[in-house]
Amino acid sequence: MSFKAPSMGSESLSRTPFPKSQTKTRPRIMWVFGILAIVLWAVRGYAWDAGGTQKKVAEDAKTSLQDIVTWDSHSLYVKGERVMIMSGEFHPWRLPVPSLWLDIFQKVKALGFNCISFYSNWALLEGKQGNFSAQGVFSYEPFFEAATQAGIYLIARPGPYINAEVSFGGFPGWLQRIKGQLRTSDKDSLAATDNYISQIGAIIAKAQITNGGPVILYQPENEYTVGVSIPFPNGKYMQYVEDQARNAGIVVPLISNDAAPLGTNAPGTGLGAVDIYGHDAYPVMFDCGNPSTWPPLALSGVYHQTHELQSPSTPFSLLEFQGGAYDPWGGPGFNNCAAFINHEFERVFFKNNFAAGATIHNIYMIFGGTNWGNIGHPGGYTSYDYGAAISEDRSLTREKYSELKLQAQWLKVSPDYLTAEPGPALVWTYANNAAVTVTRLAGNSSAGSGSFFVVRHSDYTSTTSDNYTMKLPTSQGDISVPALFDDLTLHGRDSKIIVTDYDVKGIKLLYSTAEILTHQKFGHMTVLVVYSGASEMNELAVQIKSTTPVISDDSVKVNRTKQLVTLAWPTPETRTVVQIDNFHIYILDRNSAYNYWVPEINKSSSLIVSGPYLVRSASFDNGALSLSADFNRSTVVEVVGAPHNTAVLKINGKATEFKKEEGRIVANVPLSAPLLDIPALSRLSWTYIDSLPEIKAYYDDSTWLAADHKSTNNSYQTMHTPTSLFAGDYGFNAGVLLFRGHFTAKGTEKSFKIKTQGGTAYGHSIWLNDTFLGSWIGSPSASNYEATYELPSLVLGAPYVFTVVIDHMGLDGNYVPGIDTGKAPRGILSYRLSSSIFDSTPITWKLTGNLGGEGYIDHTRGPLNEGGLYAERQGYHLPRPPNEAFTPGPPFSAPRKPGVFFYTAPLLLDLPSTTYDIPLYFSFRNVAGGAVRIQLYVNGWQFGKYVGHIGPQTQFPVPEGILNYNGENWIGLAIWRMEESSDVPVLDFRLEAGEPVLTGRDPVILVESPAWSRRQGAY
Repeated sequence: MSFKAPSMGSESLSRTPFPKSQTKTRPRIMWVFGILAIVLWAVRGYAWDAGGTQKKVAEDAKTSLQDIVTWDSHSLYVKGERVMIMSGEFHPWRLPVPSLWLDIFQKVKALGFNCISFYSNWALLEGKQGNFSAQGVFSYEPFFEAATQAGIYLIARPGPYINAEVSFGGFPGWLQRIKGQLRTSDKDSLAATDNYISQIGAIIAKAQITNGGPVILYQPENEYTVGVSIPFPNGKYMQYVEDQARNAGIVVPLISNDAAPLGTNAPGTGLGAVDIYGHDAYPVMFDCGNPSTWPPLALSGVYHQTHELQSPSTPFSLLEFQGGAYDPWGGPGFNNCAAFINHEFERVFFKNNFAAGATIHNIYMIFGGTNWGNIGHPGGYTSYDYGAAISEDRSLTREKYSELKLQAQWLKVSPDYLTAEPGPALVWTYANNAAVTVTRLAGNSSAGSGSFFVVRHSDYTSTTSDNYTMKLPTSQGDISVPALFDDLTLHGRDSKIIVTDYDVKGIKLLYSTAEILTHQKFGHMTVLVVYSGASEMNELAVQIKSTTPVISDDSVKVNRTKQLVTLAWPTPETRTVVQIDNFHIYILDRNSAYNYWVPEINKSSSLIVSGPYLVRSASFDNGALSLSADFNRSTVVEVVGAPHNTAVLKINGKATEFKKEEGRIVANVPLSAPLLDIPALSRLSWTYIDSLPEIKAYYDDSTWLAADHKSTNNSYQTMHTPTSLFAGDYGFNAGVLLFRGHFTAKGTEKSFKIKTQGGTAYGHSIWLNDTFLGSWIGSPSASNYEATYELPSLVLGAPYVFTVVIDHMGLDGNYVPGIDTGKAPRGILSYRLSSSIFDSTPITWKLTGNLGGEGYIDHTRGPLNEGGLYAERQGYHLPRPPNEAFTPGPPFSAPRKPGVFFYTAPLLLDLPSTTYDIPLYFSFRNVAGGAVRIQLYVNGWQFGKYVGHIGPQTQFPVPEGILNYNGENWIGLAIWRMEESSDVPVLDFRLEAGEPVLTGRDPVILVESPAWSRRQGAY
């Protein structure tokens, strides 16, 4: 993902943040790519359609390797059943607690989704070339098992390149030293991927549905859409990647995600073509700073027509559709992103996708998680919340989660949608108001299926309300709607799906302007649940022959003819139930509908449950109905459709009293908020150590690596120093970097000029011996900086050493083949120690990063968790360091002088985590005393990178499993002060709790977090 080239002015150009200085030019770039997209779309579409190759894809290509997952032009079939794929993106390595993966799957399943898409991150699995390891939190087998347990399919996306806003786009750092261009058919570039794909491919192959696992689709490569200065698209390269997958045992269909609907590698396009073509779309881009502003030309009205030109033999597939937004360093924060890509965005843009007939629909992200341990790219900070429906702390407090549920549950009970034919977006044809646009998906009349009408504002950005009437084609001829009142209403930034000739378990709705949540048949009783927004009138007509009186209250107007019952009503404040014989219609307002869940009780039936914060699952066995559910308040739980012989109700395994009413059972679940004993961090027994001994006179760097490479394989950056000072050339690919430059003074040196590079928001500090020269404190847009520092008088012939500390913010993505931007080095780009106008003093350099570099020490926490700070190299950030040798003292009032100090303390917790799901956050408030960078460690895991003067992140969630909620924890802070401070530096550092939720999730299992032991060779 990232760098989204637009189509027809609708898709976004880039998810990699532009420097602020470039924001004014970004729209122009968007238009250029938009025009390019239109031209390529037209040319390719004409050529392919004229040749007929798309429409003649051989049937045996679909089933030659397996016959479990097949497809036609409408949708996938799984085991012979036509299915709608509603999917969300979730990366297990962004939640490094395997026992919590089921929690995410259950929350996705509860929406009505049936699939998760995931990237695997090569950088975490092969940190050293040839040493592939997928163990512990990096193991995928528990992920597959959790998906299977929850009943979720998987779309595997292992790359080799993933982008994903991670360092180097998921490439391991050692690829910086590959001579060939990455993501091309250069031999050394291809060969470098072999071990990874053979290993991860084999792991995924074992989990394919053909082997009883959950994987139904496999995506080779990622957004292979735009190339520069090379032949593109490169069919040879794509075919190589696809052959790698097949050779590893992948037999499920290969699907693509073009970064825009350009038809790249679509079936029938030759070498490198995939089985199923799909593309991405991030239509409103990423301006979270203006969450109420939707840009013009963002909503595509030609998705279906484009798809028919490019890949008519495959389902319309959106492999990444915008479900949130990234936020860069210095951005407004992810709460703004959640407000930007909110429930209104879902109503308008997701329903527009359904209007185009999308039947493989993956939302990026459904849960973002955390860029812990230097995983992230330099364009983003520790949080990867993404403004997603499920927050970084796994809570469900955003309205967009509930809106998703309404849409997904409707799709689950509307199988005719999968074969309905999308038409054009029209004004004046179905609605009488030009402010309203309607797209019809026409049903198969020979099969008796009805139509779906997606209604939206013609100006999709509109925040006004418009009244309209409709003329709907039905099996009874064209009918005018509404029949019993004057107008329908479409509120601002809303969209509706109106149905005609809609089947409700054998009962036909001639039409409904109210939207459908679900319908279920329970014995002789059929229940339909409909909902609408506030201040609306709606109408529904049922074709039914019964002469039994309609049971309703006065809020619903009823009109009855020989075979049609028409109901009209204003949106109710409380639920209204209309009964026509054994047909029960539940009429809700939208906010009430949010509280409804439709858990599957077996493969053929579901319940309708209202009340809980979350319903994870339901089962019925031998008279006992069991619900697994979460509660955030005292709740009345209603179960519609409970088996008539229900004798016992168990909620989270506990027998619960209930009463039976007509067609349902009702129970009360009381909840008292638990008393949480959250320790004040100021009361912990803190100790500290100087983590920058390198500036002391006694420091010995004889064991450091000599920066003695006289050349580099780096194809992106020209070397401007006598020897390479690119950290990647020496195997240091993450975390803080340290350089020590030794020289013998000529006595005439006056200044030291140096250019460093660490990625956006990075910073550096420089000492001459123990004299602080200064810092570049960083900015949200600068990835490198050149500075000149005045020197004190130097003694002729005396030895000196510069110590340069550089914050490595991750490697850039490598999105565009032919440029290799990911090889942009971290370290020192140039320097000059001037001894005269024409002369400079030579410097001999050494460097270090994490202990062992690519031969990293901590295999539990992986290759990216540590950097080069002294405390990290010694392992003092791990639990139970030898702090008896440290100095007692807290971090809340730190030394005024620049430097790096490491603080650590034990933290004991005793929380009711077996009963409650309790979000915990470490927060930094009111940090004063000059620019400061802080790294937070929790039981050895780096879970926060705080840069106060850039921001925006000040609160860092840490999941249970990393934190021991019932026992000892060790907290570490590496505090890097970058400026002299006349004031006493102050740090307000707290542990805070979010809302506790009474939970039905499985107990959390602590991840392995090895404690400190003396590291051999540590320096």
